[in-house]
Amino acid sequence: MIPRPSFPRPHRDDVLIAVAGLAGGLLQWRLDLFTLFGSRSPDVLSLIPLAVMCCAGLLRRIAQPWALWLATTALVADVVAGSLLATVLMFTDVVYAAALYGPPRTARRVLPVSVLATIALTLTALFTAPLHEAVAIGVTVALISTFPASTGVVVRNHRDQAAAERLRAEQTALLAEMDRVQAVTAERARMARELHDVVANHLSAIAIHATAAQSLDDPAASRKALAVIRENSVQGLAEMRRLIGLLRDADGDEEPSAAPRLDGLDALLEHARAHGAAGGLVFVLRDERSGGPLPAPVELAAYRIVQEALTNALKHAAPGEVTVALAAPGDGPLTVRVTSPHAERSGPRAPGSGAGLIGMRERVELLGGSFSAGPVAESDGRTVWEVRAVLPVDEGSVKRSAERSPEGSGERPGENTRGRSAT
Repeated sequence: MIPRPSFPRPHRDDVLIAVAGLAGGLLQWRLDLFTLFGSRSPDVLSLIPLAVMCCAGLLRRIAQPWALWLATTALVADVVAGSLLATVLMFTDVVYAAALYGPPRTARRVLPVSVLATIALTLTALFTAPLHEAVAIGVTVALISTFPASTGVVVRNHRDQAAAERLRAEQTALLAEMDRVQAVTAERARMARELHDVVANHLSAIAIHATAAQSLDDPAASRKALAVIRENSVQGLAEMRRLIGLLRDADGDEEPSAAPRLDGLDALLEHARAHGAAGGLVFVLRDERSGGPLPAPVELAAYRIVQEALTNALKHAAPGEVTVALAAPGDGPLTVRVTSPHAERSGPRAPGSGAGLIGMRERVELLGGSFSAGPVAESDGRTVWEVRAVLPVDEGSVKRSAERSPEGSGERPGENTRGRSAT
């Protein structure tokens, strides 16, 4: 079945205007009232332009500029037949509607055409009628054409400006909401990294020693493991309380402590040796940096990457040598490389969730660097697990990192440089 085409219906207000104009025109015709345009008293023929003008009024919103052309034709016929005031008033409304509701092209032309028509009719009247009549005709034509056209243009401009402002406000609100969501997401990721660095490291050490104590039937080893578990649990609890206090402290009254730097790697490796000696792990630091001091965000990211890689080695690496290598030739990027033996590990292992690798990758991406982690083959034929990060040290990368993350200028207050294992 072919659907019937749908035609726009006249607006309710337009119907009321047309009905009121028709009733007013009939009353004027009955009372034999006419305007100064008429060349004679209105007769029954003047009702035809009135009816046509009412039809143009019905179409004033939905059929511009055809409604304006129809109204202009009806006005000319009305002047010839004996002009009714209602017909002239409805013509002014159609001109106003053409400027307000018509297509942009029509709205731009209504006012200039009205002005030209007013000038042309006024000049014509000056040559064909006395001066006072010519002035009256010019003022009247301006009132029924130029004035409603200019009013419609002003109202249309205000509506367009209001619509543009509403659209701009909606876009601003949408952008603000997007910024808020991004800020919340970035803050959640940052808090996840900080909780991981501050607390989860101690929990990993607790898990490692608790697993070892369960698997060994040695009272002395169990007592030693319990001592380590107690030490890490106390430290983790203290740091957790400090972090919660900082999150609750909206005024920031607490003094921030220094962010971890690469100078603290010796203490970090010493801490790892204390926990990894029983598992046959040997930790070696090779610092081959030759450039000047590094930006604080770069040192913080490098420290956290080494910290996480060492803890992963404590949890998963087979007995052997764990090497931490730093290289920064001149003003080039800082390369952090941590390798550990990659083989099946005998005995119990602490569980891992992969959150550490995600945190390392996020830190490197914030600085615009590159990150990789996985097994690689060494030149001597051994297979090692390699964590490799290349961190740019130029000011542009550090500045972009500071803009993308609150961590860009350093660690959140409450972090310290005490060596501890990562997860």
